[in-house]
Amino acid sequence: MRSLSLLAVLLLATAARADLPSPRFDRITPLGAAAGSAVEVEVAGADIEEANTLLFDHPGIKGEHLKDRKFKVTVAADVPPGTYDARLVGKYGVSSPRLFAVSRGLAETAEKEPNDEPATAQLVPVNCVVNGTSDQGREDVFRFPARKGQRVVVECFAQRLDSQLDATLVLADADGRQLASNGDYAGRDPLVEFVAPRDGDYFVTVNDLSFRGGHPYRLVISDQLYVENLFPRAVQVGKPTSLTVYGRNLGPGAKPSPLSINDLPLDTLTEAVTPPADVFPRGLFRFTDHPTGHSVLPTAATCTLTGFQHRGVPLLVVDTPVTLEQEPNDDPLKPQLLTLPAVVSGRFDRERDADWYAIEPPADGSYSFEVYCERIAGRADPYLVVLDEKDNRVAELDDFGIRTNAFDGHMRDPSGSVNLTAKKKYRVLVQDRYRRGGARYQYVLAIRKPVPDFYPAVIHHQNPGPAGLTARRGGATYLDVVIHNKEGFNGPVTITAEGLPKGLHATPTTINNDTRGVFVLWADAEAPDWVGPVKLVATGKRGDEVLTREVRPHTRVWSEANVASSRPTRELVVAIRESAPFAVTPAVERIEVEAGKKVDVKVKCGRLWPDFKAAVNLTPLSFPGPIKMGTVNVAEGKDEATVAFEVQAGARPGEYTVVMQAQAQVPFGKDAKAAKANTLTTLPSRPVTVVVLPAKK
Repeated sequence: MRSLSLLAVLLLATAARADLPSPRFDRITPLGAAAGSAVEVEVAGADIEEANTLLFDHPGIKGEHLKDRKFKVTVAADVPPGTYDARLVGKYGVSSPRLFAVSRGLAETAEKEPNDEPATAQLVPVNCVVNGTSDQGREDVFRFPARKGQRVVVECFAQRLDSQLDATLVLADADGRQLASNGDYAGRDPLVEFVAPRDGDYFVTVNDLSFRGGHPYRLVISDQLYVENLFPRAVQVGKPTSLTVYGRNLGPGAKPSPLSINDLPLDTLTEAVTPPADVFPRGLFRFTDHPTGHSVLPTAATCTLTGFQHRGVPLLVVDTPVTLEQEPNDDPLKPQLLTLPAVVSGRFDRERDADWYAIEPPADGSYSFEVYCERIAGRADPYLVVLDEKDNRVAELDDFGIRTNAFDGHMRDPSGSVNLTAKKKYRVLVQDRYRRGGARYQYVLAIRKPVPDFYPAVIHHQNPGPAGLTARRGGATYLDVVIHNKEGFNGPVTITAEGLPKGLHATPTTINNDTRGVFVLWADAEAPDWVGPVKLVATGKRGDEVLTREVRPHTRVWSEANVASSRPTRELVVAIRESAPFAVTPAVERIEVEAGKKVDVKVKCGRLWPDFKAAVNLTPLSFPGPIKMGTVNVAEGKDEATVAFEVQAGARPGEYTVVMQAQAQVPFGKDAKAAKANTLTTLPSRPVTVVVLPAKK
């Protein structure tokens, strides 16, 4: 019996595991705190040994380690309300981020059990935030007092704070009569509201749709100002714009609006806004609240949006005057006349609303048509149809965008180019696919001659993840690059890194007429421990004009391998930690080759762990289409091999950055006293710039 047990231990010790540890931050509770306060939080995750640092993306939020997996978070009084990324830093590097909310003017309180039924409901005041956790198979019930005529909004924040809770809310009076219920209002997160019919206590019930337990949430009960949206949703760069604010409890200066939600009218007021000066020329999107509620799954919906948030609402920034949609324009025989180029801020005001526009192109050629809806947090699924004067369909445009692994930049917004004839009359139809309408169904329509441009983004490569970006000493790590080439842009894009610390390196990386690539960072063998933000900048050309775009960082939110769940982050944070097991370095950083020919490149495999002797397999890692490579093996115990790069005939001349994927079974164990297991480890090589020359005639 003893020999069988020993055999089992030995088999377990030699079993292969998947990749080296990479910190994964699963949960922080509570999910937020008030500005000017301190709160004790608990964290959970994987591979977070010695995680004694909790790092935030705002200098006014500090994390102090108390004991294992517990921190004291202090929020300075001047930290603006919004959402902020928190990251754990430990033995194995920096983790994936988790969102932490900062409130102002609301009392923060913790959920207290038992509160599973109205008889044991937890009493809380209006204008509070309850930090709670869902119960397995049960509900959380809260009781609050309200005055007759008081308009109260109850909202649950879960998905918008990286929690997997799929919440539902039910609002009832003291007699148990249901007043309102909701499931998905902002993504998966619900909202209910009411005007109190009389003085007394009211009850709100929170539960997960599938009654799963252990998922944190923030329940906000408030009669304070609540902004629903703005109109128009596009503003011209450098121009002050008068905006109409729609919302609830907007104050004494507000007026009643003809628009309503949940059968309750919205208030309205007017205020002016001027776009930040740097947004348009650099193609930026600035946010105070992470845009995570655009869909029922977190997405990278804003990855092709140039704009900023005002009062938490996304606004598109454009370089042409903005026209307002004019109703009635739902009759195809009475369309709203537009002069090109045109940017129209519109809304599907009611169910079955169809917005018709008339255009007459001033010149022959291709015209860009773009509808912004999901990208500006509109709730419609619009489509666009172009018809000529004989009612022939010239084009129909629908969803667009790149979805790959965790990165989800595929949107419900129509986008594309259509060839039109000068001086010919066309009509354009914009409508929700499901004929929905109302105050939340806003969109922006842009029609113009194409202006080639690109939107670069990066996301950590680990699948399923989520994971942070850590470079092991002597080794390399990489990011997946996603580029949305818009309106005919097909030139090379070169990405460089700024703000790298001593010992961390990256070479300019060129992605030539492609939408995918990788960006590699590597650390010296003697590089000191470090963690902090770095910036990636992309440049390309539109004719002779140089375009400079900040590369937008994104993170995987949830760990399901087959679910695309991603969101933007403000910072790209990198850590340097303990030694890598090996490093693959090409003998040259740059090489020239004619189109249609091959070139051999020697690579060196540095074996950085003394007990690592296994073979290393080299394969292409997101190679550019015109360049091919077969699988190459660095034999066991050897440290060199030769790789052949084959450039296809007809390849476009220019620079291409290529990176190899290196895989090997590495002996590893967290416990230094225990037997080490074979661990399949994947690392990138350092990059090579392949300069493709025209084939000689």
